[in-house]
Amino acid sequence: MEKETDKNALVLREDENMGSVQIADDVVAMIASLAATEVEGVSAMTGNITNELMSKVGVKKLTKGVKVDVQGQNVRVDLTVTLEYGYNIPATCQQVQTKVKSAIENMTGLSCSDVNIRIAGVTIKRDN
Repeated sequence: MEKETDKNALVLREDENMGSVQIADDVVAMIASLAATEVEGVSAMTGNITNELMSKVGVKKLTKGVKVDVQGQNVRVDLTVTLEYGYNIPATCQQVQTKVKSAIENMTGLSCSDVNIRIAGVTIKRDN
């Protein structure tokens, strides 16, 4: 039995004898962020200008560069990433999409319909 309790959490199961299981949207975003950064060629997650300004004043979130939209049992994810120079962009993005979709579905039981990626930049590693 699934229902939404508030804007930022989804109740997966509710049992009178055992209680309920809720997943916050930030947890789904964190799973997506961690899965994306595990892919070789992804340098970092990149936030929008608001996230960048907030991080400068000391407010940091692990979900920087991730937006999730949970509708019922379906999740849509938008990621903003910085890639490393020298990696094939389409292949790396496909790996990120596969890894993020798999991580969300395996860890939450939700269905991930879309993983949209925006590339904000490319970093170059310098040998010193």
